[in-house]
Amino acid sequence: MTIHGQDMQLWGLRGATTCTANSTAAIETAVAELVSELMQRNELNPQRIVSVTFSVTADLNACFPAAIARKQKGWDAVALLDCQQMAVVGDLNRCIRILAHAWLPAEQKPVHPYLREAKLLRPDRSSHN
Repeated sequence: MTIHGQDMQLWGLRGATTCTANSTAAIETAVAELVSELMQRNELNPQRIVSVTFSVTADLNACFPAAIARKQKGWDAVALLDCQQMAVVGDLNRCIRILAHAWLPAEQKPVHPYLREAKLLRPDRSSHN
């Protein structure tokens, strides 16, 4: 697809982070950091984001991550959804995962941010390289 004269490709961008506690403040901090890293590392603007799904482990229920993301400038038009992650023995505690569908320039490779303790989930994707 071509947008404003530039060839674009639709990508599914993944990422994850962890919270220090099950509190609104801790979740807000973690979501803001994860969204910021996703946007920065992929040189995104909200107009290129189609949708974002947040999943959280069962031990996080103080607030909705999507409600936090919706406060970001330009995110009021992005389709956002929250859901609960499958409960799997040995999974990370207080983990927030993200799946964003966004248009990137065809030549650009997507970057998937895995932050804090979530680096353990994907060590191959947890650095800037």
